[in-house]
Amino acid sequence: MAVSLTTPSVRDQSNATIALHHDPRLYNKDLAPTTELQRTWGTYNYIALWFSMSMEVTTYMLASSLIAGGMNWKQAILTILLGNLIVLVPMLLNAHAGTKYGIPFPVFVRASFGTRGANLPAMLRAVVACGWFGIQSWLGGQAIAAMIAVLWPATEHMPSVLWASFLGFWLLNMYVVWRGVESIRFLQSFSAPFMLVMSLTLLFWMLHKAGGFGPMLSAPSRFHTTGSFLHFFFPSLTAMVGYWATLSLNIPDFTRYAKSQDSQIAGQAFGLPVAMVLYSFIGIACTSASVTIFGEPVWSPIALLGRFHQPLAALLALVALLIATLNVNIGANVVSPSNDFSNLAPGLISFRTGGLITGLLGLAMMPWKLMSSFGNYIFGWLIGYSGLLGPVAGIMVVDYFLIRGTRLDTVSLYRRGGPYEYTRGVNPRAIVALVAGVVVALIGLAVPVLRFLYDYAWFVGFFVAGASYYVLMLRYGVNTPVTIDTAMTSRLQEQEPL
Repeated sequence: MAVSLTTPSVRDQSNATIALHHDPRLYNKDLAPTTELQRTWGTYNYIALWFSMSMEVTTYMLASSLIAGGMNWKQAILTILLGNLIVLVPMLLNAHAGTKYGIPFPVFVRASFGTRGANLPAMLRAVVACGWFGIQSWLGGQAIAAMIAVLWPATEHMPSVLWASFLGFWLLNMYVVWRGVESIRFLQSFSAPFMLVMSLTLLFWMLHKAGGFGPMLSAPSRFHTTGSFLHFFFPSLTAMVGYWATLSLNIPDFTRYAKSQDSQIAGQAFGLPVAMVLYSFIGIACTSASVTIFGEPVWSPIALLGRFHQPLAALLALVALLIATLNVNIGANVVSPSNDFSNLAPGLISFRTGGLITGLLGLAMMPWKLMSSFGNYIFGWLIGYSGLLGPVAGIMVVDYFLIRGTRLDTVSLYRRGGPYEYTRGVNPRAIVALVAGVVVALIGLAVPVLRFLYDYAWFVGFFVAGASYYVLMLRYGVNTPVTIDTAMTSRLQEQEPL
């Protein structure tokens, strides 16, 4: 009778072999494959993960920016739904390896980029996450400052209060990081239903102020021709995909804790699109209502709350925003870069140390400039970094599914000189494909006639890099993984269903 991969002895044998034969430069306890005892995340945890990460200020502002840019509410909802269904595909594809092998993103990417070359995509992902960490910390600081202004109106125009609030919220994030990854699951478990209730409360508050759904959603599209709409739609769609392009790479950091493939697939397939559309609708509806109430779209919920002189309602709403911002900042913007920085020097950098590095770089990236307008947010930040991460996703998907048929030698992922060594630890074919994808995706910034390539940056980078990698790997050959313990690896590959 065949032994299931979920049998503890099989996983214990795999981890024991890795522990015996690993290279200390490529291994520590945070990067090691998860054990059976660590696989505690079920379908609800992944639904809660996406609801908690979607229900926060930047999602609201992502949706509201579409209204501010000229869409009506139906056009905005369609754009958001389509973008999230598209990004769900690479999300689930990359999630597979995390659940099957229990490995985090920086270890998974060693298969395609090499044991040393993996540091390049890991650092690209980490830098983007640091930028998001800074943005979320800045927004959290703004929420705290707004709460203080509700209680003490004289502080409303004091820059020192805003900066103190920003730094205070940053320190709170660092404290949660120090508590470890399990604190994230605890936060998500109770904050997801709480945030849903608070978000609906905000929606009905604006509904009351606007005088019903009719007036609330009455803001018309400002695009009078199909051409003008499409000119805004396609870059916006790229931005919607780019919003979660980060998590589409490092989703193995979360799915490595899944009880089964079915639990993470069902949880993500439901949680991501439903949560994003639901909370985006709240942002869209409230921004559309702001046009009716104030005569102009107010895309920031913090600024919107400041327009009402209802201290108790504003205070409750700001507390909800603060909790949501803390939750998503830790879950989406700390776990991955912490693992990525740890991958640089596993013997020196732990998860906690990587989290502290993330926090410091987040400050250095000046998030107050990245969020200075909805134009900078959508067309600068989101589309810009999607051109860096799309190529990485393309290479990962092609390598795992088309080149290797979902089979990895986990032992060799943690040692030098094996099948993932390539050329002194770097796969030059992956580097060439990555550079090709990034250059083609971002060349529109420098060459105006090719601007359309930048408008589709994630898509262009994904397909150019993926196709280039596939051709290069087939033309110049690919190493066949050879494990130290051939019998055990054969069992792992044959017993795990795709």
